[in-house]
Amino acid sequence: MRTATTRRKGVRNMRKGLIKATDAFERIVHWSLAISCLILCITGLGMMFHSLNFIGTLMGGLKSLKYVHNFTGLFFILALIFTIRMWWREAGIFSMPEDLEWMMCAGGYLWHVENPPKVGKYNPGQKAFFLAVAFFGAIMVITGLIMWFPSSFPVGLVRWMYPLHALGFVVIFAFFFVHLYLGTIGSPGSLPAMLHGWVTRAWLEKQHPKWLHEMEESGQLVVYGEEKKVTHGQG
Repeated sequence: MRTATTRRKGVRNMRKGLIKATDAFERIVHWSLAISCLILCITGLGMMFHSLNFIGTLMGGLKSLKYVHNFTGLFFILALIFTIRMWWREAGIFSMPEDLEWMMCAGGYLWHVENPPKVGKYNPGQKAFFLAVAFFGAIMVITGLIMWFPSSFPVGLVRWMYPLHALGFVVIFAFFFVHLYLGTIGSPGSLPAMLHGWVTRAWLEKQHPKWLHEMEESGQLVVYGEEKKVTHGQG
């Protein structure tokens, strides 16, 4: 009992001073989309390539694999809708000229940049990933539904759905691993934002200084262990 209490106090002390970057609902939507997307990629590969048919065997046969793929797709649709509605305003629109300046130097990810342009909550790379997922995710949904019920559509249309579905898979699969890299070892300190929602001030000052400044100015910044500050004109 004493050990558990000490451990809880230790966790609280470690998190004191951290800044809230995401709320619980955002993280649920993020992981719902990520997990369903990963399952769709794995099951899709199992149906697409004969050499990967063993994936279907693990799930009870190719027919079961198709069921898992199709019904996971329905969950993906729901997650995609929430994703687009939640993040479109912040991640779906580029802010010029700062986003263009950021892209010109790749934000300092590919080579050293002394003072990369300040960006908001989402940098242009994250915005590009969001737009790719939104656009090609919609293509995957439309083509997937037509492929699920091929007899309801003209044969010529259905034939086009297969290469379009494959194209969407290639783009999302590639972006998925780039996002995975940049969200972990490519940008240390990023992962906690989608694990428990709290990040360090140092990380925010480096990665999203503009958003940090805006949140402080508006009095909306939530700091663990501190009371929310009230800005002038409030109250």
